[in-house]
Amino acid sequence: MVLAGSLVGGRLHQGGSRGAGPALWAGDPCEAFQIEFEGRDHHCERLLVQEAFRLRRTGKMLVPIIDDAHLMQTDCLRKLRLLFEDFPHSHNLVLIGQPPLLQSLALSINEEIRSRVAYSVILPRLGPEATEAFILAQLDRAGLGHNTFTADALALIVRSAEGLLRRTRNLCPAALIEAVRDQTRTVDLKQVNHVLIQPHWRNDCDQPLL
Repeated sequence: MVLAGSLVGGRLHQGGSRGAGPALWAGDPCEAFQIEFEGRDHHCERLLVQEAFRLRRTGKMLVPIIDDAHLMQTDCLRKLRLLFEDFPHSHNLVLIGQPPLLQSLALSINEEIRSRVAYSVILPRLGPEATEAFILAQLDRAGLGHNTFTADALALIVRSAEGLLRRTRNLCPAALIEAVRDQTRTVDLKQVNHVLIQPHWRNDCDQPLL
């Protein structure tokens, strides 16, 4: 899911974890702007505003991008809004996160933030054809032939990934590792199934044994 709005300005990729989820302090955006600072947060805030206007005068567009925004506490978004109130007006904040982010913003207490959302979209899962095309494209980049995975193995990977790019990226290398262990150049159903029986791929891993 992607949200865009005029909440803050700057080029910020928020990361790190403090407490229940990623938390914001002035040093985080300073690091994103590659600003060296010493002292308290208000000193960094002043440097951030100065840098934002300097970049604006050079004709650069300021677009903060926050990944995994669903892990952020809502208070962090409020702090961001206050932190960048003095930034140039032509700016947007892009939030990338899971659906719980939208559910959180739908709460009445967060109306001040939701009202600033100018555009939102839920990215659909990849279809089977798109997932297969992605895998083949990655094989091309790695200099491997399309026959590295048998047709059956490729079909099982596509089906098990369920249209999720991260699952696809995790499943393919794991199957290749299994092929190395089996001393074979081709990934078949045997190697893929060896990956899929691992606990983190199974839905019944938390069920007690009878």
